[in-house]
Amino acid sequence: MKLDLAALCDLAEHLARDAGRMVRDGRRRGVTETSTKSSETDMVTEFDRASERLIVQGLTNARPQDSIVGEEGTDTEGNSGVRWLIDPIDGTTNFLYGLPGYAVSIAARTDAGTQVGVVYVPATDEMFSAVSGGGALLDGRRIACSTAETLRHALVATGFSYLPDRRRTQARRLATILPEVRDVRRFGAAAVDLCYAAAGRVDAYYEQWLGPWDLAAGELIAREAGCRTGSFDGGRVRPSEVLAAGPLLFDQMVTLLAASDPGTAVDAAPGIM
Repeated sequence: MKLDLAALCDLAEHLARDAGRMVRDGRRRGVTETSTKSSETDMVTEFDRASERLIVQGLTNARPQDSIVGEEGTDTEGNSGVRWLIDPIDGTTNFLYGLPGYAVSIAARTDAGTQVGVVYVPATDEMFSAVSGGGALLDGRRIACSTAETLRHALVATGFSYLPDRRRTQARRLATILPEVRDVRRFGAAAVDLCYAAAGRVDAYYEQWLGPWDLAAGELIAREAGCRTGSFDGGRVRPSEVLAAGPLLFDQMVTLLAASDPGTAVDAAPGIM
């Protein structure tokens, strides 16, 4: 039976907006519970867990046969062929500090790849969405990526790992990239970065060592907006390496990333792509 991608997107948008408004309102009241995950700077709050519970319950009620994987531990196996990937708060550090750059990210995947991607940014009340083959939208209006032609005029976004050794590697790469581009931005949430690339708010974005839930929705939105996406060598996107750029910049970014490689092997990350 053919999937109704519009219905899946509507469901994801509804749940992302509900979860996002819940965590935004909760942040205004104050965060009372925090703990760490992969490192002492990798934070999780009670609102990360509450957001994931809300989304998982909504998906389970609407589509009980689907698989669901969430950053905060949900791992439910279904038999429908649809697998949801949830980041209940992408950019928890921003959220914790009261900064605006955090989002709720929900993607639906099948064996054919990501079919639906939704990223809701609570602080700006912006809903980015895409279905495979249908283009990318911001609040229901079509968006398109950058048409910048040269790196020296490119605003480039990136992000950093929570693990100190990886951060050192990323800093060495950044030191080579920064003089070659217009400037660099670090917003603090991969899903938001990818959506900003989709909307032409940045010209390119690259990052290493993401989780699959960080990447899935935003990568589809960027690609449907006209970005080329791939790994640092121009191959297939994977969570350990993601590059998204306007089509005139993509190959230039691949060349620059190769020239800036500090020579540290990229270790494995959970794979979806």
